[in-house]
Amino acid sequence: MPTLPPSGRPEPHQHRRLAESFGSDAARYDRARPRYPDALIQRIVAGRPDLDVLDVGCGTGIAARQFQAAGCRVLGVEPDARMADVARDFGTEVDVATFEDWEPSGRNYDAVVAGTAWHWIDPVAGADKAARALRPGGLLAPFWNVFRFPSDLADAFAEVCRRVLPDAPFDLTAMTKGGLDSYRPVSARAVDGIRSAGRFDAPEQWRYDWEWTYTRDAWLDQMPTLGAFTRLPPAALTEVLAGVGAAIDARGGSFTMGYATVAVTAVRTDAA
Repeated sequence: MPTLPPSGRPEPHQHRRLAESFGSDAARYDRARPRYPDALIQRIVAGRPDLDVLDVGCGTGIAARQFQAAGCRVLGVEPDARMADVARDFGTEVDVATFEDWEPSGRNYDAVVAGTAWHWIDPVAGADKAARALRPGGLLAPFWNVFRFPSDLADAFAEVCRRVLPDAPFDLTAMTKGGLDSYRPVSARAVDGIRSAGRFDAPEQWRYDWEWTYTRDAWLDQMPTLGAFTRLPPAALTEVLAGVGAAIDARGGSFTMGYATVAVTAVRTDAA
């Protein structure tokens, strides 16, 4: 399969152990992770509720259920059997495989989507596989929820992580402050991959801004599902959560998170 030229450092899709770590507490992941704006779902559906949708890296089926609620038929592809089991429990059909290894086997779709998952997939191989699965004129639409903490909490959270995790292998500033700057390389890789595959029209980028208010307990429920924390030793995770919880308590016990949901979209051309 084609790939982008090497950048000199591992790309996200090469971190397979991290990519497949979210199933360690799949029920929590499904319960705590945010959903996606209805406006995005409706734009992808585009007034055609009877669509066949392939949900790549479907996880526990969060996005899949939103497309099903919009009237679509959905098949998920998910490498982690634990996540797939939860998705099936909620009524989503799932093939357990990495997308690079999954085969359409003659099945065709009107849309290929990926909710906060496309960065775990080789960007060119993924786009090429999506083109094989899409009907001519079908839409490829990977999308991500990008969070942005209030600045005072971002600083407090970063301090907690620096204290507990002085040798953390991730960027504390990007992880705690969030924001679109941290996701621009992700969306750029997706755009480059789609262009390199040579089977789509010019990619577009969509954006939806929204907010969500978290209680202390709701945020601490979600935090262990983030990639920076899924493989922490239990004692370190407990200490991080205690420090973050104290910072939220000092702020009154809740906070409003700013979100931007960003999508990279492209239409499959008629060329084989």
